[in-house]
Amino acid sequence: MAETQTESLSIPVLGMSCAACQHHVEEALKATDGVESARVDLMAHRAAVEFDPAKVAPELLLQAIRSAGYDAVLPRVGSSKVEKETRDWLQELKVGLTIFFGVVAMVLSMPLMSESGPLDRLMMHILPQIYDLPGDLIRWSLLIVTVFLMIWAGWTVFESAVRAAQHGATNMNTLVSLGTGAAFLYSLYATVAPAPDRHVYFDAVLLILGFMLLGKTLEAAAKKRALSALDALTRLRPLTARVMRDGQEVEAPLEEVQAGDSVVVRPGERFPVDGTILEGRTTVDESMLTGESTPIAREQGDKVLAGSLNYDGAVLVRAQSLGSDTMLEQIARMVEQAQSSRAPMERLADKASSIFVPVVLALAGITFLTWLLVAQNFQLALASTVAVLVIACPCAMGLAVPAALTVAVGRAAQLGVLFKGGEALERLTKLDAVVLDKTGTLTVGRPTLTTIRALPGYDELDLLALAASAEEHSNHPLAHAIVERAKGRNLDWPPARDVSVTPGRGVRAVVEGLEVILGNDAHFRESQIRIPETVQPPRMGVTRLWMAVDGQPTGYFETRDVLRPDATAAVSALHSKGLRVVMLTGDSVSAATPIAEQAGIRELEAGLSPTGKLERIRSLQKGGLKVAMVGDGINDAGALAQSDAGIAMGSGTELAQETGDLILLREEPSSIPAAIDLADSTLRVMRQNLIWAAGYNVIGIPLAAGLLYPSFHILLSPWVAAAAMALSSVSVLSNSLKLRRWQPKALEITPAGIN
Repeated sequence: MAETQTESLSIPVLGMSCAACQHHVEEALKATDGVESARVDLMAHRAAVEFDPAKVAPELLLQAIRSAGYDAVLPRVGSSKVEKETRDWLQELKVGLTIFFGVVAMVLSMPLMSESGPLDRLMMHILPQIYDLPGDLIRWSLLIVTVFLMIWAGWTVFESAVRAAQHGATNMNTLVSLGTGAAFLYSLYATVAPAPDRHVYFDAVLLILGFMLLGKTLEAAAKKRALSALDALTRLRPLTARVMRDGQEVEAPLEEVQAGDSVVVRPGERFPVDGTILEGRTTVDESMLTGESTPIAREQGDKVLAGSLNYDGAVLVRAQSLGSDTMLEQIARMVEQAQSSRAPMERLADKASSIFVPVVLALAGITFLTWLLVAQNFQLALASTVAVLVIACPCAMGLAVPAALTVAVGRAAQLGVLFKGGEALERLTKLDAVVLDKTGTLTVGRPTLTTIRALPGYDELDLLALAASAEEHSNHPLAHAIVERAKGRNLDWPPARDVSVTPGRGVRAVVEGLEVILGNDAHFRESQIRIPETVQPPRMGVTRLWMAVDGQPTGYFETRDVLRPDATAAVSALHSKGLRVVMLTGDSVSAATPIAEQAGIRELEAGLSPTGKLERIRSLQKGGLKVAMVGDGINDAGALAQSDAGIAMGSGTELAQETGDLILLREEPSSIPAAIDLADSTLRVMRQNLIWAAGYNVIGIPLAAGLLYPSFHILLSPWVAAAAMALSSVSVLSNSLKLRRWQPKALEITPAGIN
């Protein structure tokens, strides 16, 4: 059976205002035949859909969203709903005029009140002229202005509520529409049939709409700041490149650049592609990609990344990774996916939001009937009911978790830490133990070949050439050390065939008819090759790689690795958090022990295969521990997948294929405690947001219902309720934006190495 081919599409969704909207759109998409998965991002107003193009076309996805009561468009390059809302001066004009005329309506309504209060008496002294105006003139003037502004400024609110009602759904716009609609209809009645005890609430209608629109404008601006990290990444890539064609430098659109092209990058320009420097020398700023603030020297043969800044030298670069394959695009894609993911804590908010609007409608009905029957006061019943409908805000509940997650993921990316989603971030906050690989994680990962020892009857250079042939295409750090030494000796070697790699053990290949085996002691025992007993064991801190030809040992290579400068401080920081730190390595005890001692790690297990690491992590988990595994993502894939939180040290540009939940682009152990600290801070902000959102409604709704009126004669005006409603969402977003300024704790880092 042929595999189902799926495609991914990010669809801008228009008209969402709260978590209930998010839920309706998501369910509509999931119910569409051919849709594999759907995630709706309330922050960015988009839906990420994976679908089978053989079963459903993108246009049908738009229809599904519209059938739920919302609108959608196919994505266009450079379009951004959030950015458009923020910059739209017309929206700002609507907000300003609606609030301005709401205040005017409040002032003009005072002469129409049957009862006068302190504010009313103050207005008599300040603006006595308005008390000379005919009451009918005031009512009809306010009616005309209110109708105009309700249609012009508030049309989207009422349209959204009507669409939701047509599909049997409710959202925040439902509450606002019912509240303002009830106030308007009664005011219309009081205008057409005026009476001394009939008040008009045109001021409440306008101020409710005005404050809601103001809240949405401020919310959009806050969302834009929350998404700024992703926007900054997307702006890094140049639109054109200088390509060498027939010996001439030609400026071409980036889409026309091909792999293998030679690209000229001048000082002050950003690299348009991932590639290798062919000519020239420069320093490069990769801070926006890896979080590394120090400019890095790059010369012939070194790799450069698209989006990084070329400081001070013109270079010629061979293009390798283009477009969506560049590290920049992979980072941007991962950040976008992580920001639109769901954290487990969000499930609680989703459940609360799904029943929130119906509950509020019921409470509003109870409020109206209570005041009408008990107090027999229609004006009080109407004002309290409108206030209940308006003050209730599911937006704050819906934004509480994704707002914090969005800012945290963006901030982490700026620091060179890539979270793969909200669930991964939450798992980091529940750890009991951190398991560390040695080579490439705690150590630099580029061991130096210190010794080549040939057994009697063999030549060192011949062994080196054969070893380089077998290891040439391996990604293992020891293989790199051998190949680099062979290149340094200007050796030529024949190509190998039938290359077979045993992870954590060694490599087997056929070179010019000879079977060449390189590996550790365990690999030789498994291959039933006897190691000469006369050879002394390696010194502490040295890794030995044995070599055999046609089943006979021929010699060995010895390498030495050094501890990363920040490794000791990172381990100390992990211990200070109360975490158990364990080193698991496939290297020998003699090579691993000095590294563990220098790093301050008391638990060490060496000589483990990838399967052995996997089993050791399982045993820790069976003991009730939540375990994070930190590795290079090459030989540690199984252990990373088994752990509760897999942390991969970023290597190369194949970021999307890493197994871990978290990728550390800077390859610095100090990033591990920093990532855990950021996760802790994010979880704390999420909880604060949820407590604020829930507490706001728990306190605000009873106040709006008139709980304090019988004892203290305190009644929440509908427009005050509207202002509080707008404030709730903005407060949640503002609290989340604190994470934009988050900084990792400074660690005391001392130079480390093996003497």
